[in-house]
Amino acid sequence: MNKNELRLIVYCLTCTLLFTAFSPTTNSLLGQQGQPDNIGHKRHFHRYNQPHPTVVDGTRFETNRESQIDLKLPNEQDSFTFAVFGDRTGGPPTGVSVLADAVRDVNLLEPDLVMTVGDMINGYNMTEGWMTEMREFKGIMDQLLCPWFPVAGNHDIYWRGPRGSKPEGEHEDSYEMHFGPLWYAFSHKNCWFVVLYSDEGNPRTKEKKINDPAAQVMSEEQFEWLKEILGKSREADHVFVFLHHPRWLRDRYGSDWDKVHEQLVDAGNVSAVFAGHIHMARYDPEDGIEYVTLATVGGGQSGTIPAVGYLHHYNMITVRKNQLAMSLIPVGEVHDVREITGSMQAECVNLLRGSTVVQGMVRVGEDGRSSGQIKATVTNTSSRPIDVSAVPECPDNRWIVQPDHSHRTIEAGESYAFEFDARRIGKTLDQWFRPLTIQVEMEYLAEGFRYAIPARSYTVPVKAEFAAPPRPDSEMALQFDGVDDFAGIGSKVASVPDGPFTLECWFKADRFNERTGLIAKTEQSEYGIFVSQGKPDFSVFLGSQYVVADATETQLEPNRWYHIAGEFDGEMVRLYVDGKVVAEAAGKGTRKTNSFDLIVGGDVDWRGRATSMFKGMIDEVRISKIARYAGTEFEPPRRLESDDETVAHFHMDGLVGPWLFDHSNNAKHIEPLRGAELLPAGN
Repeated sequence: MNKNELRLIVYCLTCTLLFTAFSPTTNSLLGQQGQPDNIGHKRHFHRYNQPHPTVVDGTRFETNRESQIDLKLPNEQDSFTFAVFGDRTGGPPTGVSVLADAVRDVNLLEPDLVMTVGDMINGYNMTEGWMTEMREFKGIMDQLLCPWFPVAGNHDIYWRGPRGSKPEGEHEDSYEMHFGPLWYAFSHKNCWFVVLYSDEGNPRTKEKKINDPAAQVMSEEQFEWLKEILGKSREADHVFVFLHHPRWLRDRYGSDWDKVHEQLVDAGNVSAVFAGHIHMARYDPEDGIEYVTLATVGGGQSGTIPAVGYLHHYNMITVRKNQLAMSLIPVGEVHDVREITGSMQAECVNLLRGSTVVQGMVRVGEDGRSSGQIKATVTNTSSRPIDVSAVPECPDNRWIVQPDHSHRTIEAGESYAFEFDARRIGKTLDQWFRPLTIQVEMEYLAEGFRYAIPARSYTVPVKAEFAAPPRPDSEMALQFDGVDDFAGIGSKVASVPDGPFTLECWFKADRFNERTGLIAKTEQSEYGIFVSQGKPDFSVFLGSQYVVADATETQLEPNRWYHIAGEFDGEMVRLYVDGKVVAEAAGKGTRKTNSFDLIVGGDVDWRGRATSMFKGMIDEVRISKIARYAGTEFEPPRRLESDDETVAHFHMDGLVGPWLFDHSNNAKHIEPLRGAELLPAGN
């Protein structure tokens, strides 16, 4: 075998390896190491580009550790990014604020440059108005850290004024004086950027008209210039073309673009063409050229389906020698890392946790008529202003509330009371009755961004005045599915004075999960009964820690009714099962409280949401402000009784309207059911 034959074999093997590495069948359908190309989950099913080339290079890598893994490094090749802005015009005057937000976003990303695709100003006016709008647009765009480049659109060029006063070329002279040439090109990092002018008008009449194919024609002058530029840029890695109208959508613009498209294809290195005008984003590749239409960055936007291109956005393009990465970024979605300090974050968390207090109540009679005054006071505990909206909400449309919403900017350290008058016009207290809630939405106004605080809903207190439901022929109980069913007893309803108290119920479990709350509001505070893995315990947070009566030797069985009680007498925490003490622990101190609901059928997390769910039935929930059993053995009755020491007591006999009736003297009836159902208790 001679040297030439050997070289040929090596060359063929190399080509085979390269073809295998970059073949669509091996790389587009399968990711690295032969894995399905779904990027690790079930939402994305492809990569548009090849994996970036890497090398193992000991001269660029340092460690004093030994490892069997050679970490691959990125190739040291040039790459860069640029942004593209869509139309600014056709929307409300506030569209300039959207543009300003986009400038702020892009300054955080710091691309090499920003391109536009035209319709930068509203235009369709005379010179004086045109000049004002031009200065406004340029004043905002000039805040970019990188250079930006204009493209002429119809709004930037078309003239409107008295008959006979239209200048030749309309606003073209003003445009070239203040924005730049109508068409031009420049190079950057071995790429060319070519800007075309798509509003030259009818070559015979000179009339400019966006919907007339005869007026959507490229002049011979511009066409010859384009061919010259494509020749000059033949050695470029990429050529990018920008114009206002997406003329490749031939049903709108006729067929004049065909001759341009042929030139772009013949050039061989035109990678993408960008346009705007239609105020929706879409992608229409053809003959290896990526045709990209942008929606708006402040322009008129229908918002028909934002997720599929009807939105304010800009595109970010990352350029490498052999490929492009393109992404659409909604305006206002870029966060400033340097702005989210620990103190700022803590302020926002405090706003979420405890800045709103709802006062007042509505009275409800047996006929369902209701009325009352409500006040939701929001205190801005942060060092920045907050925007707050308070909105009364209820699925029961028989409520009339005035006003129907309220909005306020609250300065740092100040409070504001949102006041509402509420009345209900229904004549029955039926199962569809629902109490009012006040939804409070906030935005923390930082210097460069509005940070949305998750909305919270506050139930308006209700004073219900009606008789108890009749006792059913057989016991009823709440059924929980162990997934998301629970009942919530409000913190004020479940509130007991610091000191002795008793929490108890009857229950029957279908199964016991690893962590299972039975009745609890434990979140580094308060108290709760748990039956995790069938091992019961009762916890009370006293002083700085939980004191736990943990019955490790007691194994509860599924499908059997038990009475369970947790008790604190001021010195001991005890747990009873079927009237017998099964665990106790000594403990003293002030009970640490919280404002969360007492969750029946689970526990509560730090945001007040139900967690650690119970599957089975619960009956006869009673809360008392004394230690009822004091360590003695007793026979628990199947139906408990209320007395003056009872804080709240629910027999589960039935609902009155949406309420579970409280049989204590306090009559704090609640609407606690969140998926749980009242069903016959059975044996």
